[in-house]
Amino acid sequence: MRGKKKAILALADGRTFSGWSLGAEGEAIGEVVFNTSLMGYQEIVSDPSYAGQIVTMTYPLIGNYGINPEDLEARTNFLEGFVVREGCPWPSNWRSKAGLHEFLAADGIVGIEGIDTRALTKHIREQGAQIGIISTVDQNRKSLAARAAVHPVMEGLDLVQGVSCEEPYKWNEGVWNLGEGYGKRKRRRAFRVVAYDYGIKHNIMRNLVNSGFKVDVVPALTRAEDVLAMKPDAVFLSNGPGDPAAVTYAVEATRRLVRKLPVFGICLGHQILCLALGGRTYKLKYGHHGGNQPVMDLTTGKVEITVQNHGFAVDIDSLGRDVVCTHINLNDRTVEGMAHKRLPVFSVQYHPEASPGPHDASYLFDRFYDTVSDFLKRKKAGK
Repeated sequence: MRGKKKAILALADGRTFSGWSLGAEGEAIGEVVFNTSLMGYQEIVSDPSYAGQIVTMTYPLIGNYGINPEDLEARTNFLEGFVVREGCPWPSNWRSKAGLHEFLAADGIVGIEGIDTRALTKHIREQGAQIGIISTVDQNRKSLAARAAVHPVMEGLDLVQGVSCEEPYKWNEGVWNLGEGYGKRKRRRAFRVVAYDYGIKHNIMRNLVNSGFKVDVVPALTRAEDVLAMKPDAVFLSNGPGDPAAVTYAVEATRRLVRKLPVFGICLGHQILCLALGGRTYKLKYGHHGGNQPVMDLTTGKVEITVQNHGFAVDIDSLGRDVVCTHINLNDRTVEGMAHKRLPVFSVQYHPEASPGPHDASYLFDRFYDTVSDFLKRKKAGK
C-alpha cells in the first residue's frame, strides 16, 4: 500500500502478522479479540466495553459507509487498537462525515490493515484471547512478542474507573429514528432510574428513555447511600470493560441496593449483580463479540439473535436456589440471563439496546419498566 507505513501485530505466544498502518501511528497494547459483526464498526470502536482490548473485525471490508457523529456510543473511543483485512478509503453514505482512517487517527487509535484476519481469528479460537501489540515504530517481532508476554492480562483488571463519567448527569434523549431524529419518552408514568456508568453506551440510555424512564447517570464509584438519597424508583447497572470481580466497589454498592429497589443489569452489570448476590464469574477462552449470537429466553421459549461483547461469564450454580437462569447461549450453553425469585432483580449478559442491531431483545427495557411498576404497586399496597 503505497504511502502507508508498515505495521506489525505480535501476540504474546509469538505469532506475528505484517500489515499496514491504519489510523494513528505508534503502538497499541491490549487483549486481542475478534468481533463477528458484518456492520456497526463505528459503534464497536466507540463502545467503552472494549477498553483494554484490540478488536479484530472478521468481516473483510470495514469503513465502506464511513463515520457519522449520531452513531457514536460514548463521549470518546476507549479501545486500544483496531485490526481489519481492508479499510475502505472511499466511504459512500449520505450520513458520512469522515472516513475510518481519519476517525481512528483523530482519537489516537493505532490500527493495522492488510493482514489475514481469518488466520488471526482461527488462532484466537484455538489458543484463546491473549495480549498483543500493534506497532508502526518497532519492527522487531521477537521484542514485540516478548513485551506482549509480560503485559498484565485481563483477569484482575479494573478498567471501569478509566471509562466512567466523573460527575452525575441527566439523560433525556430517546432512540434515533430516520427522518425524525432522537425520540422522546413514552407518554406514561415516568419512573426515575439511577444508571451506574461502568462504561454505559448511549443507546442503553436512549432505550431507557423510550420505555418511560427519567435517567440520572452516576459515576461507578457512587456509594449506595448516595443513590438511595436521590430517591429513585429503580437502579440500572451498565455494561463496561475488564474483570467484574475486580470492581469490588460496584459489587458492594449493588449488594446494598438489591434488597431495596428493582435492579436491571446488562453485560458487566449482569456480572456485578450476580457477584453481589453471592455468585462467581470466570474467564471465557475467547469471549463472545458480535451481532449474531443465538440466545433462548427460557421464560418464553423464543430464540433471539443478539449483540454481545464480553470475555467473562457467570457460574449460575454458584448463585443458589433463589436465582434462576432465564437465558442461555445456544452456541455454548453459557448463562445469558438470570432473575431472582423473590426480589425485583434481573439481568442479561448480552446487549438488548443493540446499536446497530439486531433488535430482537429490545423488549427487555419494557420488561424493566413493568417490573418497576409492579414493585411500586406492591409497595403502595404494603405487600
